[in-house]
Amino acid sequence: MEQGKYSVGLDIGTTKIVAIIGRENEYGKIEVLGIGRSKSLGVHRGVVNNITQTIKSIQQAVEEAEANSGLRIGSVVVGIAGQHIRSLQHSDYITRSDSEEVINEDDLDQLCNQVYKLVMLPGEEIIHVLPQEYKVDGQAEIKQPIGMYGGRLEANFHVVVGQVSSIKNVGRCIKSAGLDLGNITLEPLASSDAVLSQEEKEAGVALIDIGGGTTDLAIFKDGIIRHTAVIPFGGGVITEDIKEGCSIIEKQAELLKIKFGSAWPGENRDNEIVSIPGLRGREPKEITLKNLSKIIHARVVEIVEQVYVEIKNYGHEEQKKKLIAGIVLTGGGSQLKHLKQLVEYITGMDTRIGYPNEHLAGDSEETIASPLYATAVGLLMNALKNQSKEKSVAQSGENEEEMAFAAHEQEAVGGTKVKKERKSVFDKWSEKLKDFLDNAE
Repeated sequence: MEQGKYSVGLDIGTTKIVAIIGRENEYGKIEVLGIGRSKSLGVHRGVVNNITQTIKSIQQAVEEAEANSGLRIGSVVVGIAGQHIRSLQHSDYITRSDSEEVINEDDLDQLCNQVYKLVMLPGEEIIHVLPQEYKVDGQAEIKQPIGMYGGRLEANFHVVVGQVSSIKNVGRCIKSAGLDLGNITLEPLASSDAVLSQEEKEAGVALIDIGGGTTDLAIFKDGIIRHTAVIPFGGGVITEDIKEGCSIIEKQAELLKIKFGSAWPGENRDNEIVSIPGLRGREPKEITLKNLSKIIHARVVEIVEQVYVEIKNYGHEEQKKKLIAGIVLTGGGSQLKHLKQLVEYITGMDTRIGYPNEHLAGDSEETIASPLYATAVGLLMNALKNQSKEKSVAQSGENEEEMAFAAHEQEAVGGTKVKKERKSVFDKWSEKLKDFLDNAE
């Protein structure tokens, strides 16, 4: 099968690295052709801190995916997260020179590019500029101002900012592993593509992706992303607490958490005990499940409360900003027993676990439909979306002279037909980043 038919998503996480190869079938669902996973050794809290180890782990996952599918991996779409990601709200405006002409895409571009020039802290770079809603000559709550008359065009933006060095390090790992960087996507956005429905995004929903090193939050309302945050705690700190609290090694703590862990201590009786083999002939340790769930409960409450602070920062208590669809939990950490009930208890919001199976073809392996792979599936969806976009651009660009002539014709009559292939702000940013990484070599 030639490269053009399939795409690859690569999720570089704190605990695991997943490469997933897939294509779109005739029903618009994703058919997974191969998956490879490896233990992530060079990533701490979502940030690469050991380039050599990360490259090895990426190669391992990629080789496994290639062996499973019998395909070659060339270009990948990768996710970015980590505690260096922050977001802010910003308003900006432009005064148009000719208010007799209707607002077109160039005006929106000019406004977005103006936001990219914001002065950031040293070493930070703007990753996303996401328009919320527009104002034309003081008329508020306009979702799409194209085609309207007006002299002053204003907009509120959700601006996502990240550390330049962290982004460059991810790019470096991909290149050194012998792969091409197709695109970079914010991980909470990828997860939300995989597990949220359009109705939920319209109604208002908070997606909480609990990973190994970080917990990512994305809030949607009226179909637009309103708030993002990355909290530097995840399932890893729960394992760490069990390790310290029970004086056992990390491997045993992780197994205990997965097999017997619960976020709700009330359900375990005092006489329920699990015995853990001692190291090198030492006496086995006995741990009561009640104590285990107390340790887990304390840390989970802390994580959920931090996320809830971010949801409050967004302002969900205001009637207009109410999240009707409540909370969706995903990621490996969401599989913890009774977590859903605990989140509902703390926040008072409806909660469900998000599975990425909605977009997968019916014959996909069961393991891939686990919340564990939500980000990887979202990245694969992003890769397929980019591929089909490129294909349509290539087809429409076969005769460039005609295209250019048609564009002039369209502009002359004020139409916007040819401009359909306009790149999103994020695609432009990805291209800028790729040039930046190529030049950094």
